[in-house]
Amino acid sequence: MDLFSRSWTALRTAVAELPDEDFAQPSGCTGWLVRDLACHLVVDSQDVLITLVTPAEAEPTRDAVTYWEVTGTPPAGDDPLDALTVRLAAAYREPRLLKFHLDDVGSAAGRAAELADPGLRVATRGEVLTAGDYLSAYVLEWTLHHLDLVAHLPNVAGPPAEGLARSREMLERIARAAFPASFSDEAALLVGTGRRAPTAAEKAELGGPGGLAARLPFVLG
Repeated sequence: MDLFSRSWTALRTAVAELPDEDFAQPSGCTGWLVRDLACHLVVDSQDVLITLVTPAEAEPTRDAVTYWEVTGTPPAGDDPLDALTVRLAAAYREPRLLKFHLDDVGSAAGRAAELADPGLRVATRGEVLTAGDYLSAYVLEWTLHHLDLVAHLPNVAGPPAEGLARSREMLERIARAAFPASFSDEAALLVGTGRRAPTAAEKAELGGPGGLAARLPFVLG
């Protein structure tokens, strides 16, 4: 729960401190500018709020790791919901308006997370999780999107080290395999989720046809 708050606060702070011109830069999400990613974070904030006030009585069907649906196909940027995000982001016109909305809704999501009972069962996407597991899953969401935010903005601070480490651990549990120890947490996440291709040296470390390289990427949704 605490790591959710630290990761989310770091991401929102990074967006809040961006100069206006950075919103027109590409992000690490295929087909999205930084402004599109920021708009997606507004939607994510709404999802957190909705889920935390949607209690369930059934036994949990997912946890922080199995929450994720995994495919091997990276997004092409032409999904209808992705396209809707781009149109919504363009409607803000001025970055300050997008910043304001993210701060407003994002802060509320952060407060709701701090107040949530970790053992509360909540429903989302047709599944049941504890609030603790749901928020733990979002540590990976925030960390990956923080990496997306800074992909082409080298002067912007990246995600917290503890969020990177926890997210790598979760990705390795999803993959049921460990990335080489020589990989930094950031490299494991970027290569593992298909956000960048492995270098020749990294690919060699990931193994041949029967190794982890052949199973990449793990695209999370």
